[in-house]
Amino acid sequence: MAQNTKKSNSKSSAKPKKRVSRNISNGQVHIKTSFNNTIVSFTDCEGNVLSWCSSGKLGLKGSKKSTPFAAQSCVEDAAKVAKEHGIQSVEVFVKGPGSGRELAIRSLQNCDLNVTLIKDVSPIAHNGCRPPKTRRI
Repeated sequence: MAQNTKKSNSKSSAKPKKRVSRNISNGQVHIKTSFNNTIVSFTDCEGNVLSWCSSGKLGLKGSKKSTPFAAQSCVEDAAKVAKEHGIQSVEVFVKGPGSGRELAIRSLQNCDLNVTLIKDVSPIAHNGCRPPKTRRI
């Protein structure tokens, strides 16, 4: 009852995906900056990702990924692809304690995007969970 299945070479038959151009005038930018990396995502108002970039995608390695220059480069790279979809005005949501927060927002304005909202959505600890009981020796 076992069926013989042929495995096809996926690399030879795979065609590159054609980028679908959408006409979206308003969108959102989610900037996540940590101490080690920066990730930028352009989404539409429903949250569907249009373009994204991280400092690792740009070829930066190690401590160079957490610099403000890396955040600026990520925003410029992702904004170039998002503008092909027609984005003109964005709402910015920034998360994390990284060093490239302010420069990433400034470089959005340098890319001729209208910033309508800047909101910090960093998670705030509310005293955390209960610590373990004290050790008695």
